[in-house]
Amino acid sequence: MDGTKRKDVTLGAEVDIVLKKDQRSGTLTRGIVKDLLTNSPSHPHGIKVRLEDGQVGRVKHIH
Repeated sequence: MDGTKRKDVTLGAEVDIVLKKDQRSGTLTRGIVKDLLTNSPSHPHGIKVRLEDGQVGRVKHIH
């Protein structure tokens, strides 16, 4: 499942995100969702989240 719809991304979910610094390379970072930072119901590049370790990025895959 991709992370473009806010309703699909839940707190505590394990996700792969792309960090701002990794947008060119597309390198994914895996973690657990702590906060949802995007307020709109969807976003074409993925919902922006903060992981439990403090990293912020856009969700690419939900596990």
